[in-house]
Amino acid sequence: MPVTYNLAQIDEAVQYIIKNAKNNVLLFYGEMGAGKTTLIKALVKALGSEDKVSSPTFSLVNEYHTPQEPIYHFDFYRLEDPNEALDIGLEEYLNSPGWILIEWPQKIQDFLEENFQKIEISIQDENTRTLNLC
Repeated sequence: MPVTYNLAQIDEAVQYIIKNAKNNVLLFYGEMGAGKTTLIKALVKALGSEDKVSSPTFSLVNEYHTPQEPIYHFDFYRLEDPNEALDIGLEEYLNSPGWILIEWPQKIQDFLEENFQKIEISIQDENTRTLNLC
């Protein structure tokens, strides 16, 4: 079921994801500017981290701390060769406990499992987004 939200409703969208995700690995699909990082910031906060969240565009991965397990946030937008993801230990991350949040997963499609939770974010207008768990 698609969920439409704006910034004031982002926490509701995040709770929908947490309650309905079929897996702890979340794959965020959406065009540039769709709000993937903004949604991930709210998600990391809702999962109990007080860390500052930023897109790991150049480092490829950021780790955020929670009282439970860590959260790993990947951004593969600038990835030129999918094997670079393996070089940073992607397989180990994908098998670790905790939440794994991946922006631009299409860049590493060959390394992803079918049972990972796909989240498609689409722009409705300047302030409104729709997300769909696939």
